Amino acid sequence: MSSSDTAVLRVAGRPVGRYVTRPELPDRLSPRPYLHPVTTLAGTAVTELSPADHAHHLGVGVAVPDVEGFNFWGGRTYVRDQGPTELDNHGSQRHIAFQLRDPDGFVEELRWVAAGGELLRERRTVAATELTDQAWALDLTFSLTNVTKAPLSIGSPATNGRPGAAYGGFFWRARKEAAAPEVFTADTEGEAGAHGGRADWLALAGAGWTLVFAGATEQTRSDPWFVRTEEYPGVGSSLAYDERLPIPPGETVVRRIVTVVADGRLGRDAAAALVRKAVSP
Repeated sequence: MSSSDTAVLRVAGRPVGRYVTRPELPDRLSPRPYLHPVTTLAGTAVTELSPADHAHHLGVGVAVPDVEGFNFWGGRTYVRDQGPTELDNHGSQRHIAFQLRDPDGFVEELRWVAAGGELLRERRTVAATELTDQAWALDLTFSLTNVTKAPLSIGSPATNGRPGAAYGGFFWRARKEAAAPEVFTADTEGEAGAHGGRADWLALAGAGWTLVFAGATEQTRSDPWFVRTEEYPGVGSSLAYDERLPIPPGETVVRRIVTVVADGRLGRDAAAALVRKAVSP
């Protein structure tokens, strides 16, 4: 680990991820902690930060476009019957403290703040584990607790009237290359087949690297995948796919995603085997 503002994740002594807790970003990007760069064990970067196509895509993290009308994703807000609209409704995720810090992970407490008030309190746990000499796993759990006295709900552009745009929750912005990455699950392949589907795991394979995302709890596995490969390479797990997700006062929503970060292009069998190893109790 390093300074109070960053944490460096290491696997077998090698740095594989840099976690920035207090980024200096404009309000429009919904400032929040993020992991970038994340690399394979051989050193290939598999994340992007504020790319030209979407300045509010910040490596790996948790981002939600609609928490009771406040934007914790960044950029424009999708307004029903109006489309993407610039609104002064951006929130921020504020790092409070590391409750635990080790070379291979941390436990962090965050406040989700908008319009001067705290809406959600988050506990985020991140751990890096070696799987083989060519693959490691990033294990990320987030718990969101409604700390207000009123019901809150999480939405997405899809629940606000834009079909297919159910992003919000865990999100990984991958590196953009000359060719779009391949995407596949145990049963499907291609963006059209994987996007919006429920699958125990989903793989994104680029030039010399593969990411395999897996829901590590029953609740997480029930969330459909959000997948982009042609417009930009990104994968998320949808908290609000076809309806808003309610969080009553004092209640907590928990999700856990384990991502295999591998050198080389993995096939289905290899991807499935590494997921089993990464998610095993």
